[in-house]
Amino acid sequence: MSRRPSATAGFTLLEVMIALAIIAAVVFTVIATINHHLDIMADDRSETLAVLLARQQLDGLDDKLDYPDKEDGTFAPDQPDYTWELRVTPTEIPGFRRAALTVFWDGKKRSLALVRFLGK
Repeated sequence: MSRRPSATAGFTLLEVMIALAIIAAVVFTVIATINHHLDIMADDRSETLAVLLARQQLDGLDDKLDYPDKEDGTFAPDQPDYTWELRVTPTEIPGFRRAALTVFWDGKKRSLALVRFLGK
């Protein structure tokens, strides 16, 4: 006795194709979201490093007695992709100067600036 398959059993080709399209869309969305968040993490890591390097450079100003109006340099050999530029300008408050340190990275496409006030 053999059983004849029913005409209503199983899925049609159209149903399978729609299910695969939905699964593909979900997988693509998940992968794109993960890549986006990985890019954000890399940007945050670069910016955090720039802040730490800028603070280190500004802390080094405590040892100086005379501040140049403009100075620049690099963080080589540890971080050769990061460069800095310091501008010291007078303020309206007597006895204080404004030191603005800008750190550049990614081929000077990205930058971050920190400001500190120095006593004369």
